[in-house]
Amino acid sequence: MASIERYADRRVLITGGGSGIGQACVLRILDEGGRVVAADISESGLKDTTAKAGAEVDRLSTVVMDVGSEDSVKAAVREAVSVLGGLDTLVNVAGILRSAHFADTSLADFEQVLRVNLVGTFLVTREALPALRDGNSPAVVNFSSTSAAFAHPYMSAYAASKGGVQAMTHALAAEFAADGIRFNSVQPGSISSGMTDGSGESKQSVGPGLPQDVNYKLFGRVAPLLPLPDGAIFANPAAVAAVVAMLGSPDAFFVSGTEVRVDGGAHM
Repeated sequence: MASIERYADRRVLITGGGSGIGQACVLRILDEGGRVVAADISESGLKDTTAKAGAEVDRLSTVVMDVGSEDSVKAAVREAVSVLGGLDTLVNVAGILRSAHFADTSLADFEQVLRVNLVGTFLVTREALPALRDGNSPAVVNFSSTSAAFAHPYMSAYAASKGGVQAMTHALAAEFAADGIRFNSVQPGSISSGMTDGSGESKQSVGPGLPQDVNYKLFGRVAPLLPLPDGAIFANPAAVAAVVAMLGSPDAFFVSGTEVRVDGGAHM
């Protein structure tokens, strides 16, 4: 449980809020006193997040959003801003991972990953900007990945999308500095989620959607250096949510145009 309430009276929209790291961000910011709209393409995921909100559910609303659809994003952001009465913090978590040998990657799969991860971040941010301009100490937290700067084989589309998010975050931080809107990104690595445990991927894959004949020697060092309970190699999503909560709050008033790696020291 958080011991501070940095989000008292803050209005927050979080995409990908129906599971994994997105859900952890929703619960963390609710715990810090925020009013949150959780957006996700999965209605069942949003119901799960609502169930886990407990006594703080009165400050949580949900909206179904497909970040890859311009029409869906426009309607959902408009609804979120209306429910909240404005917007102070936007957290773009929604994303997908598709892993395969590069030569076997279809154009449709490559484009789908970029559509959700990169174009989706663009669409939600663009639609939220008018409300953010009028927000209190407005901040945007985007989701890049350690794959943006470090070699993650079999994940070319994912790496390209997350590198794009990182570069776009820098550009937006510069463009909207005069408006007082801060833009930062986080780079999760070695975090437990549907992406890392394979639960969101094809039954024909192992691990995080990796090919059956995966060569793990190509990954180099990916395990965290910091110890985790029971010898685990993936940290709880709450590790990322804590960093997101800091970046999206007024505590980070002088932090913009950068990224924070959350990987337990795996990619030093």
